[in-house]
Amino acid sequence: MAVDTTMPVLVVDDYKTMVRIIRNLLKQLGFEDVDEAADGAEAFAKMKSRKYGLIISDWNMEPMTGYELLKEVRADPTLSRTPFIMVTAESKTENVIAAKKAGVNNYIVKPFNAQTLKGKIDAVFTS
Repeated sequence: MAVDTTMPVLVVDDYKTMVRIIRNLLKQLGFEDVDEAADGAEAFAKMKSRKYGLIISDWNMEPMTGYELLKEVRADPTLSRTPFIMVTAESKTENVIAAKKAGVNNYIVKPFNAQTLKGKIDAVFTS
């Protein structure tokens, strides 16, 4: 099944440059409807008012981390099925395990390119 590039995607990162990089990579892959949030709390509020087809979130943010956002999303019956990809600079095994237990769909370690992002998105929607 082909990934629907018309679906709205929410990019969550407190680092503006990273948001811009991910937005540009998504654009290269054909995604046009890309929204952004600076932390988990802002992202969660946006998710309450709009249905997103995919969340791509950084792990390390203040005041609400991507991991806390993931747990909030999975605990919310209206949002729990939203595909969620975690992005982090750390490839610590315990983080990957914690994210998997919390229900993350996929995991990307920085730095990454459009092909890596495409592969991770494809994996989420074909599994």
